[in-house]
Amino acid sequence: MLSFIIRRLLYGAVVLLGVVSLVFFIFNVLPGDPARMMLGQRADQQAVDDIREELGLDRSIAYQYALYLNDLSPLSVHNKNESSPYFLDQEKYKGIELVTVGDRVLLLKKPYLRRSYQSRKNVSDILFESLPETAVLAIASILIASVLGIFLGTVAALHQNSWLDRLLLLIATSGMALPSFFVGVIFAWLFGYVLADLTGLNMSGSLYEVDDLGRGEYIQWSNLILPSLTLGIRPLAVVLQLSRNSLLEVLSMDYVRTAKAKGLDFKATLWKHSLKNAMNPVVTALSGMFASLMAGAVFVEIIFSWKGIGWEIVNALEKYDLPIVMGAVLIIAIIFVLINILVDIAYGFLDPRLRIK
Repeated sequence: MLSFIIRRLLYGAVVLLGVVSLVFFIFNVLPGDPARMMLGQRADQQAVDDIREELGLDRSIAYQYALYLNDLSPLSVHNKNESSPYFLDQEKYKGIELVTVGDRVLLLKKPYLRRSYQSRKNVSDILFESLPETAVLAIASILIASVLGIFLGTVAALHQNSWLDRLLLLIATSGMALPSFFVGVIFAWLFGYVLADLTGLNMSGSLYEVDDLGRGEYIQWSNLILPSLTLGIRPLAVVLQLSRNSLLEVLSMDYVRTAKAKGLDFKATLWKHSLKNAMNPVVTALSGMFASLMAGAVFVEIIFSWKGIGWEIVNALEKYDLPIVMGAVLIIAIIFVLINILVDIAYGFLDPRLRIK
């Protein structure tokens, strides 16, 4: 089992390296000068050159790539000479010095995502302030999708080929076909504007709102309803169809028919034998959807002014603040890879055949 876990971790590391490389080279071929974006178009050339030297933009792409990997790696090599681009700046790199050979230091640290071009704040601080809001939105959406999807899928399976089954399948198909940004606009207009007096919901708003009297922030849970419903429609449709099809397949198996023939109560047959065994593909789908929801929340967060990672990405793109965009993409990739590794390990414990494969 240990070798199985090590293989999955190595696979995840290779995937992350590919994501890092792709993100770096894509954003480094984009037009524009980050130094000019930071200082403004009227800045003198000397100031621009100093910023380019500080950011390493005056070096070759290969050299910049090596510096970027060194910043992201938990184990990095630095130099105590201030003129070196690998200089051990204590304000940027806070870690434990493992080995020192001359001027070179092997450092154990947390990944350094660099600083924002605009605010000069650490990108990790900016993103981890907004990450909880995106996580809350994704968790609420996946809960809605799993609970309603499994319930409606079970109802559809138990009423196969009836008008109710066809109606639920139509709803599921529509949910997968409609894009989230379109559904978000409709929900915001209908429930946050037209029916606002009945629903008591706002067209936009974040999880944390500022008190009108200036007494600080407070949590506004009602602002979570519309964006979580919008983001949860597509996974709800997938879970509904998976639950229905999987349950129908299980209900047709021999051991279920045998349980019915022995006179076992229908509810007991459904809950103890059928539904439990039908949930394997649903759990697999939900595990992948959670990471996808965190990545796909960009449009929903913009529509509802939900200040999560998606909100930060769009604002950074408008200002050409590439370190924030690159850091956000890497964080989402790490979450996606970790969830898939945990699912693989869980299946490895449950099914020894996977460990052999």
